[in-house]
Amino acid sequence: MELVRQIGDVLFDSPFVLAPLAGVSDSPFRQLAREQGASAVYTEMVSADGLARGNQATLDYCRFEAHERPIGIQLFGSDPGVMAEATQALCALPEARRPDLIDVNMGCPVRKVVNRCAGAALLNDVPRLSEIVRRMAEVSTLPVTAKIRLGWDGESRNVVEVSKALEGSGAQAVAIHARTRAEKFEGAAHWEMIAAAKQAVRIPVIGNGDVRGPEDAVRMLERTGCDLVMLGRAAFGDPWVFRRIRAWRERGAKLLPPTAAERLAAGVRHLALLEASAGEAVAAREMRKHVAWYIKGLPNSARVREQVNRTKTAIELAERLREYLETLEREGLAAFAPEPGALPQALGATG
Repeated sequence: MELVRQIGDVLFDSPFVLAPLAGVSDSPFRQLAREQGASAVYTEMVSADGLARGNQATLDYCRFEAHERPIGIQLFGSDPGVMAEATQALCALPEARRPDLIDVNMGCPVRKVVNRCAGAALLNDVPRLSEIVRRMAEVSTLPVTAKIRLGWDGESRNVVEVSKALEGSGAQAVAIHARTRAEKFEGAAHWEMIAAAKQAVRIPVIGNGDVRGPEDAVRMLERTGCDLVMLGRAAFGDPWVFRRIRAWRERGAKLLPPTAAERLAAGVRHLALLEASAGEAVAAREMRKHVAWYIKGLPNSARVREQVNRTKTAIELAERLREYLETLEREGLAAFAPEPGALPQALGATG
């Protein structure tokens, strides 16, 4: 029987959660992941400064649908006072718009973030990192968590020190991407460092890095002892990965990957959800990368991707997807189900 897993008073019905993904984990993406079995989701990272100033565009990033819960909003910033103000702003939202968790990005490797002393740069300043979480926890009515990396580079793997500092400052969980900032998304993830951190703290530890499918997810739980497993790139164009993982762990069942028809139908629905939440212009632009992931490995996908990249409107994009599905049906390929490939290169800033 599955153990009850929780962070603060937030319960998770399985150990498998969707990572915060800049430029990717918008509301439609999160909804699809939850429908397919993700036990929790996170927003793409949100500017603490924007929240503290009451910026409407920043507040819009924090919007979510009720069926996305449990949901965490991930903040980035480097000023403890501003981070505390942003935390207060989130806690003061009406209950229907208030998240379940507040996460701090302490792992983003992107230059424009670290140059502001935020993201992974905080790993080089443990006193500041601790003060940020302490100030947030003092004013928060919600669990405060953090997502980190192993350290800045191979010479400064301070993940155990940072995890202990976070726990001592009031963090109620820590998610660990098992690479340094210098490694970004390259090379093998160092799962043994997740295990070391788990041994050093009492708060829940969430493992992240090199989880491509069911076997990897279960192996991470077993090898590291982590409480939850966080998936990022493996879910790009494949929200069904959560369904496959849960079937494997809970029933020992190996489900087939989604068919071409399922992929394209999800793409059309994803587009409609995005248009409803963000508007036609944004949907037409932002959906292109998602379509590339949905159709990866399908017959003649390169040609379709080129067509999609030339579309100007959401209506035109949806029409290209429907035409592609009709072509595959005529050729008897709608049931084709390619095996998931290598992890795609990350587009946005993930911890």
